[in-house]
Amino acid sequence: MKKIGFIGTGIMGKPMAMNLQKAGYDLLFSEQYKPAPKELLGENGTAYATNKEVAEAAEVIIIMVPDTPQVESALFGQNGVFSGLREGHVVIDMSSISPIATKEFAAKINQRGAEYLDAPVSGGEVGAKAATLTIMVGGSQDAFNTAKPLFETLGKNITLVGGNGDGQTCKVANQIIVALNIEAVSEALLFASKAGADPAKVREALLGGFASSKILEVHGERMVKGTFDPGFRISLHQKDLNLALSGARQLQVALPNTATAQELFNSCAALNGSDWDHSAMIKALEHMSNYSIRD
Repeated sequence: MKKIGFIGTGIMGKPMAMNLQKAGYDLLFSEQYKPAPKELLGENGTAYATNKEVAEAAEVIIIMVPDTPQVESALFGQNGVFSGLREGHVVIDMSSISPIATKEFAAKINQRGAEYLDAPVSGGEVGAKAATLTIMVGGSQDAFNTAKPLFETLGKNITLVGGNGDGQTCKVANQIIVALNIEAVSEALLFASKAGADPAKVREALLGGFASSKILEVHGERMVKGTFDPGFRISLHQKDLNLALSGARQLQVALPNTATAQELFNSCAALNGSDWDHSAMIKALEHMSNYSIRD
């Protein structure tokens, strides 16, 4: 398995593709979705005109795009991956999308004699560059075994959660936890700063205790410094929480704090911050409090 189709080379997809190339895989990129950056093309990277041509030439096709409609288009749109599939192919969707739609996509792919894995990731741009992503996989054991060497090139914590859709369900759960952690760190640093303490020193102290977390470590630093260039855009986290809240309605479960986190992201969007990093949730709380921890 040396030829890998790769569709989607954005903030996450580009470093993931680079890590696969460093591991010796030949990547085939589609110009139909978005032309690949020049640094990915050359000895280990070839551009094809359509998703169909990529599927015809590759053995495994990885998709890493923003949302459910983009995955559906890449798979089943004009000259889509589906039209180039043959028996034995493995399609791996590493985007974060609807678990319900994922099950529908998988059923269509399976009818073609190909395997389908939903394998969303966590770890952000930092994890994508460092190849330390957490990968949550839904699909068959056989397909997982085939794809595992690729996953091991991209991440460290790799789990076959269950059948198709379960990987995406796990990612939605992950995004609930991340959003609520960002909210907790935001509130804590805002409280500490308004009370007169240095938020940078408070963060440093908390990193040594039970309140320590990856969010406090990475995003707490972003909050203190005000560096909100996107590693993971607020608009994408809003999309993920929409999946959580719509799923909660269908399942008739209460997610009150998830709803609050979504409202804070909505406030950021109202401040023209849809493209801020999701750690910028603190700016919504600062706006509501008429106070900034960086002033």
